[in-house]
Amino acid sequence: MPELKKLTFENLAHLMERCGLLSRDQLRDVLVRGKAQEARLFSGRHVGATRRTGTGSELSSPAEILSSLHSEIKGTQGILLTEDIITEALASATGLPYFKIDPLKLDLHVVTDHIPRPFALKNMIVAVEESNGVITVAVADPFNEALVSELALARRLEIKRVLSSKSDILKILREFYGFRASVVAAEAEASTSIDLGNLEQFFKLKGHQELEGTDTHVVSAVEFLLNYAFDQHASDIHIEPKRETSLIRFRIDGVIHNIHVIPKPLHAPIVSRIKLLSRMDLAEKRRPQDGRIKTNFNNKDIELRVSTVPVAFGEKVVIRVFDPDILLQDLDSMGFYPRELALYNSFLRRPNGIILVTGPTGSGKTTTLYSSLRSLSSPEINIVTVEDPIEMVMEEFNQIGVQQGIGVSFDSILRNILRQDPDIIMIGEIRDRATAESAVQAALTGHLVLSTLHTNDSAATIIRLLDLGVPPFLISATLLGVVAQRLVRKICPQCKKSRILTADESAYLQLPDAPHVVWEGEGCKECRGTGYRGRSGLFEVLDMNDRLKALVAGSVDLAAIVEAARQEGLVSLREIAISKMLEGVTTYEEVISMTG
Repeated sequence: MPELKKLTFENLAHLMERCGLLSRDQLRDVLVRGKAQEARLFSGRHVGATRRTGTGSELSSPAEILSSLHSEIKGTQGILLTEDIITEALASATGLPYFKIDPLKLDLHVVTDHIPRPFALKNMIVAVEESNGVITVAVADPFNEALVSELALARRLEIKRVLSSKSDILKILREFYGFRASVVAAEAEASTSIDLGNLEQFFKLKGHQELEGTDTHVVSAVEFLLNYAFDQHASDIHIEPKRETSLIRFRIDGVIHNIHVIPKPLHAPIVSRIKLLSRMDLAEKRRPQDGRIKTNFNNKDIELRVSTVPVAFGEKVVIRVFDPDILLQDLDSMGFYPRELALYNSFLRRPNGIILVTGPTGSGKTTTLYSSLRSLSSPEINIVTVEDPIEMVMEEFNQIGVQQGIGVSFDSILRNILRQDPDIIMIGEIRDRATAESAVQAALTGHLVLSTLHTNDSAATIIRLLDLGVPPFLISATLLGVVAQRLVRKICPQCKKSRILTADESAYLQLPDAPHVVWEGEGCKECRGTGYRGRSGLFEVLDMNDRLKALVAGSVDLAAIVEAARQEGLVSLREIAISKMLEGVTTYEEVISMTG
């Protein structure tokens, strides 16, 4: 059995067997297949190249080769031996701390200031932390101690080593050094520009030459930024001008994270590049603008909706990312409970009427509507949508974008849309009386209408329709049902632990005194220390049955509507959230945060 003094494929495979991750038969199998797999991986990356000339970034590491063989961990059902698991076992065997790199917690300057890019790429090493003058560097090879000693001597640094997977290190080197190189180069070319977007500098000299949005370095910086956001599953990208810098932030699972701070002279060129891609007016900086970009990532199309608004120190840009894997889901995988899903599907099967989805911004209403339309879509059905703006372009639907500047509004489109022979109409949002009246007329003439409203719960939607001027008898005649929804973060399955609700917490949720077991995430490398991974929907579904129709047609009282709906089986958002908490889907804190 080889002694572990050098990182080779054979040594690593034997270590996995000693650690109980591979059986003796699996060890023989991977040793037989290892050489051929290494050659296959190399030829796949570098056609025509030879392994003699490969650098650290080009050659496959032993852990990469072993993980690519897709061996199951000994004694498990379908759990594969991944590069992270291999690296963690290797760290334990060599006495080095294992470090799972989280890009969101890295500082751009720490990563790029201390180690030159060619050296880092050649030797697979990256700086990940700086504290009290000590630089923590992640290495892929635990036995390359001389390399780190040379680096510490040459750069006059005190260095601490940790072990990370080569894939994680390489991803950081490419993304961070690539972005930093683009930023530095663009900053050098933009150094003479004057920022007229900053209100505090408004009266400085005019006539500056703004760096063009098509500049190569700015183009690269924007591309690195977008790819980084897609890789981190961000739903929104914020580019915010400050007094002396510009801040880049991502929203991930509903929470905003600070990502990069870039020099202020680069803000305007980056904004110009984004405006150019989204077909906005580059010269217009005083008015808000909307645009869209379609791009590709990992062989799938991604839609980006871009919004710019002037703020105190320049133009702020927010890019909303519409990933089709998230925006278009099966209804039964979105978090509906059986009763609510059956009710909602019964609404969708009706030939005419209005279905309303309510909730605050970011509660997943668009996902519900698009997923519903996709479930209804077929060659025999004509689906027409009216949106402001079109969220995601879908070939299955006939989508119409509102353009207020030329008089194309919700109500003007809806007045003419019936001539397009639709079966199903989706209205992005009912905002005013004219739109509400048009939706009611479409439902009365035999069409199924789906739309959204901004209300706190399903029962309040009826009051909102009355406020918009819809007569009670028309609400009774056309409204099929209402879905009020929220999104709660799901507990990370890797670091999930149980606890007992305190008496005060149980009392606040109006639960019986019996001890209630709930779960929460401790925070781990898989969830970036947050304790959460992904989100699940809460759906309160109000069925507009005969009893409620009779109440609405008479003197409308919200309390009476809520009481009648409860007696007919309505389960409130708070109760649904509590059920998900007790099932271990989400936490007590999320229940309080999302349902008040």
